[in-house]
Amino acid sequence: MTEAKPKSRLRTWTRRGFLATTGVVGGGLALGLTLSPNRLQIASDAVLDGDEVLLNTWVKVTPDNTITVIVPHSELGQGAGTGLAQMLAEEMEADWDTIRIQQAPATDEYINSDLARGYLMGDGARIPGFVFPMLDFGLLQMAGSAVGQLTGGSTAIRLTGQHGMRRAGAAAREILMQAAADDWGVAVSDLTTQDSVIRHDASGRSATFGALSTRAAALAPNLKPDLKESSRFHTIGTSKPRFDLPAKVDGSAQYGIDVTVPGMVYAAIALPVVRDARAARVDESGVTPRPGLGRVLNLGDVVAVTADSYWTASQALQELIIDWQGGQTNLSSASVKAQLDADLSTAEIETMDEAGDTASPLVEADILRAEYAVPYLAHATMEPMNCTVSIGPEGAEVWTGHQNPYAARGTVAEVLGLAPEQVTMHPVYLGGGFGRRSEMDFVTMPARIAKELGTPVKVIWSREADIANDAYRPAVLARLEGAVTAGRIAAFSNRYTEMRPGRTEGEGPFLLPYDLPNRDIGRVICENPIPVGSWRAVEFTQLGYFHEAFMDELAEQAGADPLEFRLAHAANPRIRAVLERLQSAANWQSGSPSGGAQGMALVESFGSIVAQAVEVSVSDDGGVRVHSVTSVVDCGQVINPDSGEAQITGGVVFGLTAALFGEVTLTDGAVEQQNFPDYDMLRLANAPAQSVHFMPSTEPPGGLGEPGTPPVAPALVNAIYRITGERIRELPISKSGLYAV
Repeated sequence: MTEAKPKSRLRTWTRRGFLATTGVVGGGLALGLTLSPNRLQIASDAVLDGDEVLLNTWVKVTPDNTITVIVPHSELGQGAGTGLAQMLAEEMEADWDTIRIQQAPATDEYINSDLARGYLMGDGARIPGFVFPMLDFGLLQMAGSAVGQLTGGSTAIRLTGQHGMRRAGAAAREILMQAAADDWGVAVSDLTTQDSVIRHDASGRSATFGALSTRAAALAPNLKPDLKESSRFHTIGTSKPRFDLPAKVDGSAQYGIDVTVPGMVYAAIALPVVRDARAARVDESGVTPRPGLGRVLNLGDVVAVTADSYWTASQALQELIIDWQGGQTNLSSASVKAQLDADLSTAEIETMDEAGDTASPLVEADILRAEYAVPYLAHATMEPMNCTVSIGPEGAEVWTGHQNPYAARGTVAEVLGLAPEQVTMHPVYLGGGFGRRSEMDFVTMPARIAKELGTPVKVIWSREADIANDAYRPAVLARLEGAVTAGRIAAFSNRYTEMRPGRTEGEGPFLLPYDLPNRDIGRVICENPIPVGSWRAVEFTQLGYFHEAFMDELAEQAGADPLEFRLAHAANPRIRAVLERLQSAANWQSGSPSGGAQGMALVESFGSIVAQAVEVSVSDDGGVRVHSVTSVVDCGQVINPDSGEAQITGGVVFGLTAALFGEVTLTDGAVEQQNFPDYDMLRLANAPAQSVHFMPSTEPPGGLGEPGTPPVAPALVNAIYRITGERIRELPISKSGLYAV
């Protein structure tokens, strides 16, 4: 950590400087335009190696024509790096065989402002070009605290790729062509580009991107270059092999669990059995002496044992007698549900979506009422939570797989009393994230322990520690009302609880994708008795279940087929097309080869529409077998069909696991589930056959990492009803006396 720091190309800005840049004070717009630097020229030499040349923030080239795409997202199995590289390479007209990827460092220069710009501004088509530099740099300043380098919300392709990587590729191609035009004394319009080569047909001259890179790097990239029409795509829309897979297959890929650094010790941790308890006393007298055993640390909210191996530390940890005192001893699943029920009955309702008149139709027609509930859910990532921290005289280094390395850097710096620039993040692959690895507890803990020890430390959470101390998907209670008149929904109402407001409001998880002129949807903000966090597809998994299961109830009241009933309420042509494709792809209503039944559901989330048909059978003693899941997906332009299919099928398995098994319960303040024997997963033996059908589209891309999860639970319970005649309004299905086979 004594090496000279790499040169940064990001100027230091004060708060007043930022306000001036964005036109809030001082000379307003003119001053903002004068001061705003070119976002695509902000970079750090830290990403350069050997003779590489940066063309802009996100792409570099070597003289031998190797092109590296710098990716501001973490790789947690979704293949985002490959998709983002495809988008940049498409606009750059790069030879795919020369493309490589590199994860962006967790530094100010590589804040993902393109994600923020895409989310807030869309494609920017109506933003005048002369305003773009001010807006772009202003968003960079704001995105540091708001976005950082977040991987989540299915944003990589639909926001970073569409609004950032395509622009970076097009801007790089423009300056390369300008460099060639200047060198050859010809007009840019007379040049063509293909496979990383620029040609001037009239003279027969040509040059590779690599040969032109140094001259091109001296030019300022265009912040708003023209992008291709989809009809000209040749890289986007093809199943390019993922860059991360070879190392994962041959075992050379490095995850956080694989990291070792000189002088490192391992730490096993014990966390309170009862929520919010503290370790008043730790009795070490029963610990067996072992070679390599280190210290026992009591930090109050955590007790750690260190050793030269995790096994040694974990065995000694089990022999400690820890006196945990205090905490929420009266907390239980029953008390949580009772509080949700009370809040839903008495607390103020915040309207999320309303239109028309719901009161009159509900008086005039028969009212259908239903109460739905979902439990807390753990993430249960396959790779145990872990992080390694080393503190030196000039700062700290951190090795971990995190869904927001930039934010994690700032958090560790705060814990250690350092400036963020004094913390170096070493990102590695994530063995599953699903939102769990966007939390900060697993990075602050090793920082605290390393500070106490004065040596590098690697903290590994046991499966028991993780499941019992997760930041869970919230438990939610919902009360729905509806009325059907003349085969159509006359009124629709939903009142639901919300433990973590503000996370996905902009995505509209409370909205229904149907034409419901009389509707009223509202929430009640509730306290969080235990930590809750983001879980794959967040509120869409809860509200999607409530709404789509209830749609089947309303269809029955109307005497209609569930799919035809949805078609009758679908004004959006994309929704209708997806439903009609599901009708044929799933062979809907033709009977089930298993002797069971089909159920279906549709949820629009993260810019994508997914409809699913689930085929199940149910034995006489309540054994539920899921035979097949058919998914029809309109995600706009598909970037990499193979990766897209993998994300949808993975999302289905994730959602089925939750619906069939998932539940975190509390008794006397303690989580009852400990490991996979009592927090079960869908296994290969009972996983269904799957088929995925993408709708052809030239619309901008939507997300794919999460939209496959929300529809599967309602489709499952809708199928079970068609066999048993019993509505499942509370998950998992074991609540209704059923079990998975």
